Amino acid sequence: MSKGWLNLEAATDAQMFTEDSAFSFLGLTRTQRIYGFVGCLAIGFILSFLGTMLLFLGMLASFAILYAMGTIISLVGTGFLIGFGSQLKQMFKPVRVVATLVLIACIGLIFVGAFVIKNDILCVVFVIIEYLAYTWYCLSYIPYARTAVKSLLGFK
Repeated sequence: MSKGWLNLEAATDAQMFTEDSAFSFLGLTRTQRIYGFVGCLAIGFILSFLGTMLLFLGMLASFAILYAMGTIISLVGTGFLIGFGSQLKQMFKPVRVVATLVLIACIGLIFVGAFVIKNDILCVVFVIIEYLAYTWYCLSYIPYARTAVKSLLGFK
């Protein structure tokens, strides 16, 4: 067996690999769980990318469905690592609850923009806001990342 960060079977990060995983009943190894996570992330990215291409082709309904599915599948992939229960608890911690709510609201607003208002520019605005909220959400897991970004942008 190899040593170092590539030896996923020997990983001991308790927060990342809890036995509470939503997929623990499948008896997946840590390596398989990482593959599941990366697979969901890749599928989510591909669906979101395809949806975005459809937006530029003027197919708002298809865009909304594919983009939302891509975002949700990407989030579901975390269940392979930490479990859905743990993920939900962490998503609604005070440090990231606003980003989580904005992210969820934007998913819904993309549907409103596509199906009710039928405005592609509004959909693009919601996608940008969703992307920023997701980035802010992800930064909350990295120590001092939000502080560094605020510093770079001139906020204190």
